[in-house]
Amino acid sequence: MRRSSKKSSSSSAAAATAGDVQVNEKQNRKRKGVSTNLTSRKAECGPTRGVSKEMERIDQLFYTYADSSSGIIDPEGIETLCSHLEVPHTDVRILMLAWKMRCEKQGYFTLDEWRSGLKALRADSISKLKKAFPELVQEVTRPSNFQDFYPYAFRYCLTEDKKKCIEIPVACELLNLVLGLQFCPQVENLINYLKYQNEYKVINMDQWMGFLRFCNEINFPSLDNYDSDLAWPLILDNFVEWLRENRS
Repeated sequence: MRRSSKKSSSSSAAAATAGDVQVNEKQNRKRKGVSTNLTSRKAECGPTRGVSKEMERIDQLFYTYADSSSGIIDPEGIETLCSHLEVPHTDVRILMLAWKMRCEKQGYFTLDEWRSGLKALRADSISKLKKAFPELVQEVTRPSNFQDFYPYAFRYCLTEDKKKCIEIPVACELLNLVLGLQFCPQVENLINYLKYQNEYKVINMDQWMGFLRFCNEINFPSLDNYDSDLAWPLILDNFVEWLRENRS
């Protein structure tokens, strides 16, 4: 009888020990699971928090220049921004910045446009925006991007709804701004002609795109491959005729 009792107590002790081991294992697994979940959550939240902080700084920078009543950056705010960037408000880089933001109205930046542009440039401060300019210039001057930037510059200068043309003085300034560095002789002569002639008061998009095509395709100053029978805007036929008359 005593032996049986010893066996019984031994079995109970063994069972209790096994039970404790199982409980401990379960607790360890739970701890590991909690630890893994916390680690994965931190991994998920880390970049998100970083992006969130960046957007907060981008927003704060926006409201530094935004008008308090309208909630957008107006021409006065853009002038202040330009002074902090140490560039004239007429600098082509400001037009490039507007292109990067996909701004719809000349002289105004909305919060959504600002966020889109500065996030793409990875710029959440004035110093970072300054440093982003060289890269932005390189981006715009790539042929594929310039084909988008050039007509955008024209549309950006349409200051009224449903307006389809820009005045000659504005066209001259814009030509010099966006094409002057790449095609200086062509642009200089074209501007001189536009100021000289009195037949055209405004320039439309078709004529504007024709100027770029002329600069890209026509040998200058010889003009030997210009064919007026091809589909050129009439204003360019007149321009070429004016050039040839002035040379003869």
